[in-house]
Amino acid sequence: MELIIPQTTEMLVNVVAFVILFFFLAKFAFPPITKMLDERANKIRESLERAEDTRVEAERLLEEYKVQMAEARAEATQVIEQGRKVAESMKAEILTKAKDEAEAEKTKAIEAIKAEKASAMTEIRGEVADLSVAVAGKILGSSLSKKDHEALIDKYLTEVGSLNEN
Repeated sequence: MELIIPQTTEMLVNVVAFVILFFFLAKFAFPPITKMLDERANKIRESLERAEDTRVEAERLLEEYKVQMAEARAEATQVIEQGRKVAESMKAEILTKAKDEAEAEKTKAIEAIKAEKASAMTEIRGEVADLSVAVAGKILGSSLSKKDHEALIDKYLTEVGSLNEN
């Protein structure tokens, strides 16, 4: 029966071959592999740093955007409030102007009515005076003298004027 243990010469050859192979790998293969792994680690680290910088910048821009939006909303609210105040003042001004114009028209109408009333009263007085003289002349049966005629007119005008004032 053969043992599982290898023979010494075979083992010695394998160890020498392994040492020579390890020496060549350490001298020629490991440095480029290590260099490549270090470069890869540096690239990953730089990418992570850039990603962090980008995230920080994005957060800063977001905060700026929020501030600008808040300012824009406040400004819009102020503009709306200012517009409402201007509209209310214009409304009050228009109402005041309309009231003043209505009052002026009312005053003009009252003055016109008074003038028309005075004109009508003057006309009525003249007609009443003429009718009164004619009636008085018929009642008396004779014509009145000019002096009597004027006295009679004055008397009736005074009576009509006192009735009008009541």
